[in-house]
Amino acid sequence: MTDAETALLLARIQFAFTVSFHFIFPAFSIGLASYLAVLEGLWLKTGKEHYLTLFRYWLKIFAIAFGMGVVSGIVMSYQFGTNWSVFSDKAGPVIGPLMAYEVLTAFFLEAGFLGVMLFGMEKVGKGLHFTATLMVAIGTAISALWILSVNSWMQTPTGWALNEVGQFVPAGSWWDIVFNPSFPYRLVHTVIAAYLTTALVVGGVGAWHLLKGARDNPAVRTSFSMAMWMAALVALVQIFVGDLHGLNTMEHQPAKVMAMEGHFESHPDGAPLILFGLPDDEAEKTHVLLEIPKASSLILKHDPDAPLEGLKTFPKEDRPPVEIVFWSFRIMVGLGFLMFALGLWSLLARTRKRLYDWPLLQRFALLMGPSGFVAVIAGWVTTEVGRQPWVIYGLLRTKDAVAPIATPAVATSLLAFVIVYFIVFGLGTWYILRLMSRPPHPGEPQPADAPIRTAGITPAPSLGRRGADPTPDASEEAG
Repeated sequence: MTDAETALLLARIQFAFTVSFHFIFPAFSIGLASYLAVLEGLWLKTGKEHYLTLFRYWLKIFAIAFGMGVVSGIVMSYQFGTNWSVFSDKAGPVIGPLMAYEVLTAFFLEAGFLGVMLFGMEKVGKGLHFTATLMVAIGTAISALWILSVNSWMQTPTGWALNEVGQFVPAGSWWDIVFNPSFPYRLVHTVIAAYLTTALVVGGVGAWHLLKGARDNPAVRTSFSMAMWMAALVALVQIFVGDLHGLNTMEHQPAKVMAMEGHFESHPDGAPLILFGLPDDEAEKTHVLLEIPKASSLILKHDPDAPLEGLKTFPKEDRPPVEIVFWSFRIMVGLGFLMFALGLWSLLARTRKRLYDWPLLQRFALLMGPSGFVAVIAGWVTTEVGRQPWVIYGLLRTKDAVAPIATPAVATSLLAFVIVYFIVFGLGTWYILRLMSRPPHPGEPQPADAPIRTAGITPAPSLGRRGADPTPDASEEAG
């Protein structure tokens, strides 16, 4: 491997590492912002105290996750100007405005209302505070819209032209760029994944406290019930949306789908679905362990006898690495069906009136708590590695998008990122888990109070309101 190839590999690993860390927090905060809006709305409608208790409980966790998301996002974005400056120069006229729209329409909306949401419960009226919570939730969704539009354009580029210096520039309507062919499917699939990720975390926390004996706590019971409803109803929708997204990918990126399926050979009379196998890029063969005859053609073409091309119909230099895509896809799909199974089990428990006193169900929900994060990372790996060797599919190769950087420089910065990320975000995650380990209870403190009280320090009086000095924890962009 030459120095240039080593530098390219390290730059890709560095971006994958930082974006994977970043993606965890928006995947949680997008769903959690909407969950907070639902909780506050239910409290205002019913007046039931346990909804307010849950709102304040999860609000502190949301603030920390929000803050870690913005820090990891800022660090990640710097790489566009360093390791990937050639890509930024070539694609900047298209992706630059889209990312600017995200800041103008989403980040400013979130930042403008975040302070009111976190610290304004006792300072403003209930209606205005609920409006602030809704605006933050809407802002996270808008942020996801723009960021996913950028990513989708890189997957299925439309509405572009090359100028005289080789840059991609808009040609015609911006709507052709924003609403590119894969964008609607990717947006719905990702947002639902964020909601499921949040529901599984909430359900896991509720299951933990139910197992610890908090079955009479109305906030714990409510949170677990709401999470299980989400798993039961939305997991099935996600499977259907995932199928549509796969058909769209088959139309626009067939090599990615063939890597996901593990098909090197073409199948003129119907392709089998390989459930488990050992793909081998060098031998151009998948050593099959378990398969269902003609099921792949049935899924992808809705006809069991439909012909399906294999990766050997593509030049070797245009194929993605099959081993990674094959297994990351199966991790994502496998976890999706486990989520659906959890939802079905919870429905059975409801019919038997055992939702809160079925330990096996609660242990399963606890085990599935972090599965949403694993699934979204596996899905991201499938999407991005499956796009290789292109950074803009079919137009700009990854090796032609990297900056002329020295291998020692990339290696040093990668090592620094790994050390700092595991320390900083490890501590943040530990603190979130510490907050989750305590059950919600009436009189939950405000986010500004919680860190001070946890540290055992008596809060100083504030002239602005009764209670502790409202020091913000953090703010973040959701995308």
